[in-house]
Amino acid sequence: MGGETQSRALYNPYPQLVSRPKGKQIESIYTDRLRQFTSGGQYEHQSLLAKLYEGRASGDDHVKLSVYSVPHLERPTFKDAIKNGTFKQTNKGESFGPSWSTHWFRIAIKVPSELQRKEHLEFHWDAGNEGLVWSESGEPLQGLTGGGDRVEWIFPSAWRDGEEHIFYIEMACNGMFGNAPGGDSIQPPNPNKYFTLQTADIVAVDLEARQLYVDFWEVGDAAREFPGDSWEKHKALQICNEIMDVFIADNGSHESILKGREIAREYIGNVDSHKVYESDKVPIVYAIGHCHIDTCWLWPWAETKRKVARSWSNQCNLMDRYPEHRFTCSQAQQYKWLEQHYPSLYDRVKAKIKKGTFQPIGGSWVEHDTNMPSGESLVRQFLYGQRFFESHFGDRCRTFWLPDTFGYSTQLPQLCRLAGMNRFFTQKLSWNNINNFPHTTFNWVSLDGSQVICHMAPSETYTADANFGDVRRSVTQHKSLNEDNTSLLVFGKGDGGGGPTFTHLEKLRRCRGMSDRTGLLPRVKMGDSVEDFFDRLEQKAADGSTEFVTWYGELYFELHRGTYTTQANNKWNNRKTEILMHDIEYLATLATIKDKSYKYPKKEIDDMWEGILLCQFHDCLPGSSIEMCYDDSDKVYAEVFKTGNAVMKEALGVLGFAEYAGKGRPMALNTLPWQREGIIEVPGSETGYAHVEGIGLAVTTVLPTYSSDHDQVFAKSMGEGVVILGNADLMIRVREGVIISLYDRKVQREVIPEGGKANQLVIFDDKPLYWQAWDVEVYHLESRKELRSGETRIAESGPYHASVVTETMISDKSWIKTTMTLRTAFADQPSYVEMESEVEWHETMKFLKVEFPVDVTNTEASYETQYGIVRRPTHYNTSWDMAKFEVCCHKWADLSEHGYGVSILNDSKYGFATCGNLMRLSLLRAPKAPDAHADMAPLQIRHPSPQRAPRLPHRPHGLQLQPPPPPPQAPVFRSGGTSLHLRGHPPHGLALAGAGLHQARRRRRGRVARRAAQAEGQEHHTEDLRQLGRDVEGKDRLGRASVGREEGDEDERAGGRSGGGGHSMRGGEECCYHASGV
Repeated sequence: MGGETQSRALYNPYPQLVSRPKGKQIESIYTDRLRQFTSGGQYEHQSLLAKLYEGRASGDDHVKLSVYSVPHLERPTFKDAIKNGTFKQTNKGESFGPSWSTHWFRIAIKVPSELQRKEHLEFHWDAGNEGLVWSESGEPLQGLTGGGDRVEWIFPSAWRDGEEHIFYIEMACNGMFGNAPGGDSIQPPNPNKYFTLQTADIVAVDLEARQLYVDFWEVGDAAREFPGDSWEKHKALQICNEIMDVFIADNGSHESILKGREIAREYIGNVDSHKVYESDKVPIVYAIGHCHIDTCWLWPWAETKRKVARSWSNQCNLMDRYPEHRFTCSQAQQYKWLEQHYPSLYDRVKAKIKKGTFQPIGGSWVEHDTNMPSGESLVRQFLYGQRFFESHFGDRCRTFWLPDTFGYSTQLPQLCRLAGMNRFFTQKLSWNNINNFPHTTFNWVSLDGSQVICHMAPSETYTADANFGDVRRSVTQHKSLNEDNTSLLVFGKGDGGGGPTFTHLEKLRRCRGMSDRTGLLPRVKMGDSVEDFFDRLEQKAADGSTEFVTWYGELYFELHRGTYTTQANNKWNNRKTEILMHDIEYLATLATIKDKSYKYPKKEIDDMWEGILLCQFHDCLPGSSIEMCYDDSDKVYAEVFKTGNAVMKEALGVLGFAEYAGKGRPMALNTLPWQREGIIEVPGSETGYAHVEGIGLAVTTVLPTYSSDHDQVFAKSMGEGVVILGNADLMIRVREGVIISLYDRKVQREVIPEGGKANQLVIFDDKPLYWQAWDVEVYHLESRKELRSGETRIAESGPYHASVVTETMISDKSWIKTTMTLRTAFADQPSYVEMESEVEWHETMKFLKVEFPVDVTNTEASYETQYGIVRRPTHYNTSWDMAKFEVCCHKWADLSEHGYGVSILNDSKYGFATCGNLMRLSLLRAPKAPDAHADMAPLQIRHPSPQRAPRLPHRPHGLQLQPPPPPPQAPVFRSGGTSLHLRGHPPHGLALAGAGLHQARRRRRGRVARRAAQAEGQEHHTEDLRQLGRDVEGKDRLGRASVGREEGDEDERAGGRSGGGGHSMRGGEECCYHASGV
């Protein structure tokens, strides 16, 4: 009673007896096994690779080939090639060349009956070089890369009819990265490279096998790259091994492939359409297709034009196949080339732009260098770029896109905002080789306080392969997760063009499916634009949910510092054409006002600017391209000088200069907005020199050389190899080419420290870690070697111009002849020492510089940059300071302490360093890749400025002394819709060394009285032009420079701050000029 229980038999599925032993899976072995399924090698014919294609046809019965080999490395159009070319029969296995040649193939295909019913047919072509498929009617259809990459073209389904169908392929005898020998792409190109046609086949593709290949690739990446303590990693490994086991068990049948895809879906879901992106789960990685095409680099401009057509036709095709695909591309110049040379493809691109799938970006003419172009050049990059995008596509760009440029000027945010862009994208600072840049998304602030929101892709590339790892690194390498966790993933073949492939798009679908189905991988999204991404960032900042960190000043790139110096002639052309354009626009504006019948040369000015802007591309101006590119740029600059001289001559004629020249009255025009005075050479005159002076915006006066209000200059030998140069301001002692004493007589101060040698030529061993034309590494400083010079001899001893000449042997192959000059002093302006150098340069991996130790102390030096001054450390306190051992400057660098300073001026150099009190100007490099002849002598200046034809290849650099006054204002004038910025540049019109920190800043209150020697008519003509200048100035004062004080505050210029050189702003770190808008 009570307590009874009823016994029940319980079912237990767990077997009582073990069936067989089971060991623990060895993870490393089973992971390594995965390679067998998708890699070549000894197991290729038993792997999935053997199942990708169901059939193949080639030979004359199915693929008939004939070729027209174009002579003389010409690149004819389709129409010219088909009309004029002689086509000869050819076959697979034939070789074609040499490098840079073009071969047109006529291809007649007939699909065999056994392939006509196959699911998917393609034509495969591979000669290991680039090509472009053309229709029989002359439409560009599809780019080909070669070397196993992008070798397929999907021909029309209607061609399965068993009839013969014709199309063409234009073969370019260069690879994606030019024609470098061997495997090192930056070596100078091999001019005799030949390419063998290996594949020209009709191919039937098993699409399910191709899809399984991508499935397995991405799940395999998860097995390899997910953290070892995650179940997702172990699950991925089991999925992959199960797919392989099923494939093996059924001997690789089509059914086993379908079964393998079902297994993969357990991990990645259904990824066979764009609908994979339509889930309501929030993504944090936004993928955008991109094709970075270097406008020149390891190939010439003519090849770039074809790369654009090849690359962009591919993207239009992909947009038709993948609705989620969004593709962005910058550089207005490339769009213009497409419009000029491939009008039908341009129309296709334009239709995609209207649809929103092809997205112009960047707002600039090219992806230009930002270190060396002048402020006006940067403005014109935006002006011409935005004008093109708006006029052709209806909108200006809102994002400045510059992923591959070698550092970013401190003034870019201000100029971007004025150009209508408040976003900036790059990634290049991820290449820093000393310090790791600390931010991914941040506000970048320029000198005047203007800011743009900046994003640097955490995947640290603009050519991502859209792999699992690229998506994962978009979070693991994100440095701004505290503020925002979203990022851009910029993917697609690049540098040499190409852009995304279908494989990229398929991989991203699987990455998204994996995130939604399994998790752990950051969720990626396709279908948004770059503007959508930045819109979200801006909204977060606007609603206060996110406050982004700030970075003030330049984004200094800790690599590629050698680009400030490489290809000296190219940099000379850049500087001189920038000055030429200033003078042309200024004089043409005056001519327009003076004579209403004069037509402002807008077309000529636009053409010249477009050429200059093209040459400022970030591999052209920096000097990192092959020799062919500089042959191209030389031609562009020659045309700019030719056109500029003609335009200048016409404007001067309208202004009356032709009349005075005809009367034998010498005149000089001051194109700068301040008083100038000096001594210039006048060949054929009584003394060989003339004294010129003039108030800004007017004609200068040419007067007799001697007047009582200025002192004469002299040169005198003192024995023991010492020569003295002197005038009323300076006394200089020179021995063997170096300055051993520089005494400032006005303030009674010695400038050169005891034992110091200014104008000392030094040479360094220059072997960077890899990038020869690009880099100079910090260790090169340890190889410093002083060059001993010969005896200094007097070349001219006054009374208006004194100079000494010294010859220096650099090696048994190279020499340099330096002329040091001192001119007559004038009471109201500082004197300077000028050095001119003629160089015969035949070195290998050497770096030539000139040093100036000065008795001035400051922890910062000042350098001219676009519309402002940037200060950089003169010490190596931190690795960030030391990283700036070589920096970019424009026309001057200045080291000042309270009340006194020294400026080094130059007319076409950009590399500089200030280490302690040693100022060092970089002169020449001798890299051997990618141009084996970079800067090799004799260096000739091929296009001198119209005002003065320089005698020497490298001239001048000068040294100038004076207590530092404030910078000048920079008025902006407008005429004919073109902005004209008047700013300090080397006063070439007076043949002076260059406007430096002190001379260029000076604003005179008094004006020099007119000399009695002036003819009455000349005086009237001068006043007429001066009035024109005042008329122009009164029309528009937008953009006048502001440094926080009025012009009348000159008297306080020397005492504003310790360190001199300008007025402090934002904690005294930098000083700016406000630039005008676009």
